[in-house]
Amino acid sequence: MNSNGYFRPEVISKISRLELRARHVVEGFVSGLHQSPYKGFSVEFADHREYAPGDDVRHIDWRLYAKVDRFYIKEYEVETNLRTYLLLDCSKSMAYPEHPGTHRMTKWDYAATLAASLAHLLVHQQDGAGIMLFDGRVRDQLPVSASRASLPNLAAVIERNRPDERTELKALLPHIAERIPHRSMVVLISDLLTDINDILAGLQRFRFGRHDVLVMHVLDHDELEFPFTDRTLFEGMEHLGLEIMTDPQSLRRAYLDAVQSFISQIRAACLNHKVDYALLSTNDPLDVALTRYLANRMHRLRSKT
Repeated sequence: MNSNGYFRPEVISKISRLELRARHVVEGFVSGLHQSPYKGFSVEFADHREYAPGDDVRHIDWRLYAKVDRFYIKEYEVETNLRTYLLLDCSKSMAYPEHPGTHRMTKWDYAATLAASLAHLLVHQQDGAGIMLFDGRVRDQLPVSASRASLPNLAAVIERNRPDERTELKALLPHIAERIPHRSMVVLISDLLTDINDILAGLQRFRFGRHDVLVMHVLDHDELEFPFTDRTLFEGMEHLGLEIMTDPQSLRRAYLDAVQSFISQIRAACLNHKVDYALLSTNDPLDVALTRYLANRMHRLRSKT
């Protein structure tokens, strides 16, 4: 897949049909945007409300007063410039399956297309997007930019970093958190196939820095469903030499229980730390999966207001 392939028009167009402002997609849908900590804001008129004692008289709409002979206050919505950091896992396990076939994406291609789509939405809404690619270290990065000219560069950064090496998050996520100086949105896109305690410690560190965090957990259909039937050789992608030849039916139930337990722990930890979580299967069309997630997110926002 060439770099331009990560910006898939059919994905972007279908996501955009939700007509959500991109910062609502990934900012955590904060209510009361007038309280936003982000810099570089302007204001737009939102609505009127009736004047109450103590209100600043400078916000009285005198033209409306002349029409209705009652005092009304102008309310404004703050327009912010959101800074979003896309953290894209390019460890070896993201290359599964190694031979995907014509109509199947690897986890890496799926996650990379997701990252590019979010960047496209953000930049086209005048918000900023940057990217960090990691395995056991930050392998490459591009600073946050709201310029559309940055999008080809972002795709090129993704293209030149194919999946390799092992995932090591214990020291990495706190290190990344320290390199994000201002309160921002952090989107972690990964299969999360590493020590769960390292993941949780990293999420805690981001939340301690008051960042809004979104975890997009990308797993292959095989990992979620374990569809194997014949005797199969399983090889560790991040542990060279680890091979197991077995009858998959004999361990299918135990495997699925372990996977569901892992997912449940991640989801519960995200909930406890006010981190948004989305599980994405590579078997689902990316535009469908992401649009469903965004629609659910907007529904939750409206239910709180």
